[in-house]
Amino acid sequence: MASIITTLSKSKLISKILPRACAVRKFCSEDCGEEKKGLILGIYEGENEEAIFTKSAAKFNDHLGGKLGDLVKKAGADIQKGKAKIFNNIDKEFWSVVVVGLGREKLGYNEMEAIDEGMESVRHGSGLGAQALKREGVTRILVEGMGYPEQAAEGSALALWRYQENKMRQHWKIIPTLELFDDCEAEAFQRGLFKAESQNLARRLSDTPANQMTPLHFAQETVNELCPCGIKVMVHDKDWIESKKMNAFLAVARGSCEPPVVVEISYCGAPADQKPILMVGKGITFDSGGLCLKRCETMSVYRADMTGAAAIIAAIRAASALSLPINIEAVIPLCENMPSGMAVKPGDVVMGLNGKSIMVTDTDNEGRLILADAFVYGQATHRPRLIIDVASLTPGVRAALGSAASGVYTNSQVMWSQVRKAGVITGDRVWRLPLWKFFTRKVTDFRSHDVNNKGWGHGSSPLGAAFLNEFIECVDWIHFDTTGVGFLSEHKIYPYLTQGRMTGRPTRTLIQLLYQLSCPAEGAREIK
Repeated sequence: MASIITTLSKSKLISKILPRACAVRKFCSEDCGEEKKGLILGIYEGENEEAIFTKSAAKFNDHLGGKLGDLVKKAGADIQKGKAKIFNNIDKEFWSVVVVGLGREKLGYNEMEAIDEGMESVRHGSGLGAQALKREGVTRILVEGMGYPEQAAEGSALALWRYQENKMRQHWKIIPTLELFDDCEAEAFQRGLFKAESQNLARRLSDTPANQMTPLHFAQETVNELCPCGIKVMVHDKDWIESKKMNAFLAVARGSCEPPVVVEISYCGAPADQKPILMVGKGITFDSGGLCLKRCETMSVYRADMTGAAAIIAAIRAASALSLPINIEAVIPLCENMPSGMAVKPGDVVMGLNGKSIMVTDTDNEGRLILADAFVYGQATHRPRLIIDVASLTPGVRAALGSAASGVYTNSQVMWSQVRKAGVITGDRVWRLPLWKFFTRKVTDFRSHDVNNKGWGHGSSPLGAAFLNEFIECVDWIHFDTTGVGFLSEHKIYPYLTQGRMTGRPTRTLIQLLYQLSCPAEGAREIK
C-alpha cells in the first residue's frame, strides 16, 4: 500500500488532536445558562491539621466571603490527601465545587520513591476531582493549576476517559470538557491535555476487542490518527514482508487467518541530516499463546498485547502536536498469534533477518520473534542513533514489579539516566533490570542453533531482553518491558486511571523522553 501524507493547518491540527476546549477562565466569567459547570480547587495540609488554600482557592474563598473556608473547616479530615469533598449551591456560577487534598505544601522529588511527589499529588487530586464532578452530572469542568497546570490537565483528562464505543449511543456517558481556571499557564495546561489525550488514544486501541482491532484495522487507525498531523505512514502487506525475508515474523503470523502487516512511520521534526530515533512496538493484536495455549479465563486481556505499538503511535502523535525538533522512524510489526494447522510448532527453527537461526521452544514467546526482524530491518533501513522498543514481553516483569513500574533494559548509562528522569517527572515510573552476559549465555549456548526464544533457567524478563540484544548492532538501545503496566488497571493506586480498563502506559513517559532527547539544553536540568 502506498504511503499517505496529509498536512493540516495549525488550527485544524489542534482541533483534530485536542477535542476538548482549553481556555484560561476566571471565576468572574459569565453564566452559561443551562450548562452545568464544576470547579476543582486544591488545599494543602498545614500544621495541626489546618487546611491551607492554594492561591486560586483562596481567591475564590474571598469571592464567597469566606463561606468555602467555613465549609472546609467543618469537613475536617474528609479533605486529607487523596480525598475530595463536593460542595453544591455555594456559588451562582458553579453547579458544584470540589476541594481536593494535595498533602503537604512544596512537595518535590523523592529519591527513594523515584517520583516528584508534588506533581503526582496534583495528578491524583485533579483526577479525583474530575471523577467526582462527573458523577454530579457536570458537563464543563474548570480546573485550577495547583502550581502544576500541566499535571492538573493530565490527571483530570485521564480520569474522565471511558471506553464505551461498543455501547448503544443513547447509553454513552457524557465526557465533560476541561478548562484552566484562574491561571496564566494556558500553554502548560494545553501541553498536559495533549499528553493525556495521547495516552487515552493508546488506551482505546488497547481496549478495543480483537475482532475489531485486527492488524489491518490497527494499520487503518494509525493512518487515521497520524496522517492528519502531517506524519508519513506506510503500510506494507504480506507480499512485501515475504520479499524482505522476515521469516521469524512470518512464522508467528502464519497461524492466523488475519494477514500480517508492517507499518512504517516517519516523523521529521529536525533537519534531514540528523540521525533518527528508531521506535519499534510489539503489535500482537491477539495473543492466544499459539500451540502453547494460554489459560482461557485470562486470555481475553491479551487483546492488548499490542499495547507497545499503541503507546508508540500515541507518543509520535504527541511529538507532532508538540512540534518536537526530532526525527523519528517507527517500525510496527502487526499480526495475531493463533493455534492452527499452519501455526509454528515448539522445536521449529526459523532464520532471523540477520542470518541467525532461532529455535522456537515456546510459541507463547512470539513477541521477541517479531521484534527481532523489525530491529534488523529498521537498523539497516534507517541507520538510527538510538533504538527504543516497547513490548508486553514477559510475565516475569509483572511478577517482579507488578503495576508499579515498567522494566527497562538499556546498554547505555546516559540513556538510562534520561529514561529514569522521564519516569520521575511523569509519575509513570521505570526500573532498570540487568542486561548481563549471564543471561546472554542462557539464550545462545546451544549446539544446534544460534538463539533460543526461551532459553534455559530462570529469569523470563532478562532472558527476553538478552534474546532481543542479539539483534541489536552497535547502537544505543532502550527496551521497555510493559507486561505489568500496560494491561488492565487492577487497583485504585492511580486515581486517574479507571480500574478494569487499559492503562495506555507508558505513553507519557515516552513523550517526556522524546522531549528530553529533542531539547537537551532544557532536558539536562537536574531533578529537584
